[in-house]
Amino acid sequence: MSDKEQNPLLAALPPVTDYITYLTIIEYNLTKDNLEILHQVLQDTKLTVNIGWDLVQLLLPLLPESQSCLEDIAVRGNPREVILKVTEALRMLEFDEPQADSEADEDEALAEALRESAIGGQPTELGESSTSRTVQSPVKMPLPLLQFEALLSLLPILHQRVKTKYPSRFLSTTLQAVLVCYSKAETHIDELTLAVVKFAKTLSGTKRPHLPPRVSGGNILKVSSKNPEPDPEAQNEPPSDEESTLTNRLLQSFITHILEDYNLSLSSSQDVPGLAWSSRLMENLQPAKVVPGKPTFADKFANEEYLQGRSSTVGQLVAIAQDLGLNSWDLLQTVIDSHVEEAGLPGEESDPPASAQDIPLSKTGSLFLFTARKISEVLFNTARTDITVSIFPEHSAILTNFVGRNGLSSIGTESEALLDAILCLGLLALEENQIGEPLDDEQFNRYLQTTSLISANTSSPALRYHAHYLTSTILRSHPSDVVRLSFIRDTLEHCPYENLKASAVGWLKGEILEANMPVLRATQTGDMTAPEHSPSDDPLSIFATPVALSTVSPYLFPDLTHEWTVSGGLVESWMQFRNELGFFLAALNFYYLLLRAKPLHEILDIAGLHEGNNIRGSYMHPLWQVASRFRENLEKGGELWEMEGEEGGKAGLMDLMILEDVLDRVTEGVTKLNSA
Repeated sequence: MSDKEQNPLLAALPPVTDYITYLTIIEYNLTKDNLEILHQVLQDTKLTVNIGWDLVQLLLPLLPESQSCLEDIAVRGNPREVILKVTEALRMLEFDEPQADSEADEDEALAEALRESAIGGQPTELGESSTSRTVQSPVKMPLPLLQFEALLSLLPILHQRVKTKYPSRFLSTTLQAVLVCYSKAETHIDELTLAVVKFAKTLSGTKRPHLPPRVSGGNILKVSSKNPEPDPEAQNEPPSDEESTLTNRLLQSFITHILEDYNLSLSSSQDVPGLAWSSRLMENLQPAKVVPGKPTFADKFANEEYLQGRSSTVGQLVAIAQDLGLNSWDLLQTVIDSHVEEAGLPGEESDPPASAQDIPLSKTGSLFLFTARKISEVLFNTARTDITVSIFPEHSAILTNFVGRNGLSSIGTESEALLDAILCLGLLALEENQIGEPLDDEQFNRYLQTTSLISANTSSPALRYHAHYLTSTILRSHPSDVVRLSFIRDTLEHCPYENLKASAVGWLKGEILEANMPVLRATQTGDMTAPEHSPSDDPLSIFATPVALSTVSPYLFPDLTHEWTVSGGLVESWMQFRNELGFFLAALNFYYLLLRAKPLHEILDIAGLHEGNNIRGSYMHPLWQVASRFRENLEKGGELWEMEGEEGGKAGLMDLMILEDVLDRVTEGVTKLNSA
């Protein structure tokens, strides 16, 4: 008797045993050495129809060697039963715990692997049908990743085989299982996403070439070119047109949810939030503001492999959504809809939808997709649509829907990729001069409050700049000088963020200089016949009168007499002082500018401003005192020096020197003012 005949997988083949008994024998004897025998056994279609679905879970731990057997089950097993087992396996799949290394380290490791093994070719840009460079560097992938890729490779074969009047019922279950599994992953997101992209393309019938893996483990399941067996339970009645529409909508919704999860997973190392759409847009629109010699964001996305990978992956998802007919108008309506998106319970599967209208798109995914389409019109010269976003009402609605959902204190703490997409749409609206009309002053102020808080709270310097630019530009767009002054005053009075109050000083300075520009120009040119203010048919701006400064002066130059007390503790006072220093310097430098601008002294009543608010006694004098107290402690190596360390102590002394210098210059300006 031959060895193969003695093998229990061959000796116990039905009809020697029944199917249940044979499954038990396989379970107890299945090893990697027996996989070739099992592959031969599974060529029997009748056998595979009866037992294949129960083998899926047994074969997954044996990947990649078990891939041919899984392929046999997909091609010959009962597709309905196997789909259920595959989706069950996806829901049960657990990825390894994230490593201690940060995602930025993972990005760098991936980039290094790519640098070592990349072959020539240009990076794929957003919106292209990607045929990005192939990397031939075998890397051993974690088993859960191999299992995820293998299971997703089986599903398109199985769905193609199922012949039913209602294919959406199977598809709904499948897509939910894939999303549940994908959303659990915290590492290897790029590889998992590429597997999902290939899966979605195959399911949707997209003809674009697949995106090659950036780092190939050489273990991705190779799907056979053999013709799959027919569905043993096939129904003769074909799906209706409504059913085809429903299945297409399921895929559209799936793509938006994948876009949401993928973009929110992106790290922001090296201050590259998400796809840095806002920064790349501003570089494109305002090249004169690009710092010479400093790599641009466009350079980074052209030269850094991991950023090329981000762009390529999102570009593939955008392309699939386009092929599925996902309309940009539908995306925009989803994004600005004020209804809160319903979140299902973890692990709970929703019932199959009855109609396409019952299938919602991901709000966040729709935002990313819509933004990707709009930005590609500028960055990659794709065909422009007639769909525009105005600051009011659309962008205002977007801010309301996505920012500060957990209260004012959470504004600016959202995902940086999400904030980047939101700010990008606002910057595009400004570029296209799509401001619109706010419903009322409350909506206008609420918009500015949100964007200004983003500029104060987000950890990304790039996003802080874009949010500040958006806030400043929209503030200046309001025709009412009283409304603009009111927002500046409210910021100075109520805002708890000192950096934002410093921005408000900048807004005030810009308003006053612009309102009084005719006077300043006349003085500079010596043309004393020039009008002191705007023509008589234009109302006099409140910023060209003493009213504006007198309104904000209590908050611009607050009484600091009791601000830093000895009883409060030196360290605590120092920490508070360092936090507020930026605002103090902004206010003092602005005041020095006013003192130097002699043509404005009478117009703005600078003398009355100084005396009426006791700026010297209640504002400048306490600053002198506390600066002297802190400097003495640092110079003597006291507790502040010990707390800050040498580097921090030197930086603190430098800050104090800057403050004292500004105070000296302001004092000199006040002396000249009094002697005039």
